[in-house]
Amino acid sequence: QVQLVESGGGLVQPGGSLRLSCAASGSIFRIYTMAWYRQAPGKQRELVAAITKGGSTNYADSVKGRFAISRDNAKNTVYLQMNSLKPEDTAAYYCNAAIESLVLVGTRDYWGQGTQVTVSS
Repeated sequence: QVQLVESGGGLVQPGGSLRLSCAASGSIFRIYTMAWYRQAPGKQRELVAAITKGGSTNYADSVKGRFAISRDNAKNTVYLQMNSLKPEDTAAYYCNAAIESLVLVGTRDYWGQGTQVTVSS
């Protein structure tokens, strides 16, 4: 079994910073692209940022220049550094990873349980 566990969410004032972490564990053979999504109340889940195994990144236009995604392949962990936070960044943030496990054939998408980020004064 494979699990993704997020941490680092919370309440922050506008202009502040937060760092999210997501650690993958379990019967992992290889992790490919890792990503962060978010979902605000009444809205669809949207891609925030993604990073390939080799380190190539892409970002939603709304977070470019403010957020940075990174990963530590040795720790099977992906991070999201969020700076200059705005109230519109308020959402549940979900970690996603394409993982080839040791027990299942093929690569599958796995999701974390989500961590809440609230930006408010």
